[in-house]
Amino acid sequence: MQAKAKEETRNRLAKIEGQVRGIARMVEGDRYCIDVVRQIQAARAALGALEGIVMDDHLQTCVEHAMLSDDLDDRRAKVEELVMVLGGRRR
Repeated sequence: MQAKAKEETRNRLAKIEGQVRGIARMVEGDRYCIDVVRQIQAARAALGALEGIVMDDHLQTCVEHAMLSDDLDDRRAKVEELVMVLGGRRR
């Protein structure tokens, strides 16, 4: 992982961790269910944004390296990984 992406990932994970702890406190405090659901949705959105950062970094590093290499098996493996992680066929 590139240094910039790694730092951004760590920062976002810390925020998400705080969100999740906050949700736990809301549950313990018997907060209104819809308020809890909204916070869960916010945490899910934050995870989705984080996934995008990690995926972009993967494409710019691992996948790009494989596509520029002469190793056909590595190129095929990277494409297969992407197909599987994006919800395509299973092995």
